[in-house]
Amino acid sequence: MATRDTGDVGLPWVITAERAGRGMRVSMYGPGDDVELEGDVIGEISGNPREMGRQLRAILEEH
Repeated sequence: MATRDTGDVGLPWVITAERAGRGMRVSMYGPGDDVELEGDVIGEISGNPREMGRQLRAILEEH
């Protein structure tokens, strides 16, 4: 489980990966954001499942 100290106790950061074309769009939501709306797009991943996992880890390390 990844965590980030925001000062808002009990409110998590949320990362989603949704289908977009041939790959997936990775979005980030801050504490208290409505996940039903579009979040901040932080990257896109594509390729085979192993490569997508590597790309996702790299995106998360940056943020």
